[in-house]
Amino acid sequence: MKDLDPMVFLAVFQEILGRTFWPLVLFVVTCALGLLMILVRERGLDARRLVWSELVGLAGGFVGIWFMLFITSSRLEDLGGPIDWLLATGIWAAGAVGATIATYIGLYLVGFGGARRVALMR
Repeated sequence: MKDLDPMVFLAVFQEILGRTFWPLVLFVVTCALGLLMILVRERGLDARRLVWSELVGLAGGFVGIWFMLFITSSRLEDLGGPIDWLLATGIWAAGAVGATIATYIGLYLVGFGGARRVALMR
């Protein structure tokens, strides 16, 4: 693995995640486009909606860890070395960020918040 080839990462993730890989990619792309649409439409983030989304995002990190344990044959007892803990932390962070974005979009769709905004740029 001398060269950094994105296709290798694609093959590895597809092998690890199996049937859930492409639906997960579709979910991530849909959420990214949805968040971009909201940011353009509202010209900023709604503070109240963001705080509630971050609270849900904390739980989403643990769902990411559970998903890792469900998809793979690993257990928490198998986390031994620093790279295992680093990977688990990265999975927790990815789950937290994904849950935060998905919740923010969901709260936008149900009409939650909308009064106070945090400007992205001034």
